Amino acid sequence: NIGFLLDALPQALRRRPDMRLWRITSNRVMFISFDTFRDVTPHAAARNGQPLPANPLRDVRVRRAISMAINRPLIVERLMEGEAIAAGGMLAEGFFGASPRLPPPGFDLDGARRLLREAGYPDGFRLTIHGPNDRFPNDERILQAVAQMLTRIGIEVRAEAMPFNLILSQGGPPNYAFSAMLLGWGSNTGEASSPLRGLVASVDRERGLGVANRGRYSNPALDTIIVRALGTVDDGARRSLLEQAQEQAMADQALAPILYQVNIWATRGGVAYVPRADEFTLARFFTPAP
Repeated sequence: NIGFLLDALPQALRRRPDMRLWRITSNRVMFISFDTFRDVTPHAAARNGQPLPANPLRDVRVRRAISMAINRPLIVERLMEGEAIAAGGMLAEGFFGASPRLPPPGFDLDGARRLLREAGYPDGFRLTIHGPNDRFPNDERILQAVAQMLTRIGIEVRAEAMPFNLILSQGGPPNYAFSAMLLGWGSNTGEASSPLRGLVASVDRERGLGVANRGRYSNPALDTIIVRALGTVDDGARRSLLEQAQEQAMADQALAPILYQVNIWATRGGVAYVPRADEFTLARFFTPAP
């Protein structure tokens, strides 16, 4: 008898009387990252294919419009079969430093179109979003769904799926080859400092900041809060700073969170498993079921 982490949970498995399921909210968030560093980004163009004079992803209104156009509950229901949680922050509520004041953004196509008009893109633009097809549960299907959703606000999206090792090698230093990416991040420390430090802190290799900041987002005010939190030992003060940092990152739409995974193991009858947020499957956590 063994347990295994499912990539997708078919309805048929739930109906099997000889199987038991063990669930826990993951420390992993799936999100869209944005190139906010370059004045001109390589995979964005006008609807007619002509180059854009500026990188639209540097405008917070465009990033916010993209986030508002993503129907997170539909992705959770249809693609994840209900086995995920719509995300508004960088770590699910209940983990240390995760803000309880970051609900999933409301799905609002009219509001998203209005923001694009205000940003100077009334007709939208073309954008390629790159993402993996072999790393996370339903990663390519999520990528395709996001692409279809963004077409409804005038952003003509091409979804480019590829092996995860290519996403890492081409999407990070020194090439930074992509404009937007579907990615995932798991906080093995169990607190919000992990995604804050890795994903949205300004890139500073010497201090270990921004090591996975593939859009090279930079906000000095946010950096100050993150560094203060990392140097704070008192739990209450550290938690408050981490919550504040997450809220500031989301106010500036540093990235667009989509969902928090739910980790699921299935065992045969007579075997129990203690599910883990970090996705590890370890023999010592299997026990005889009562």
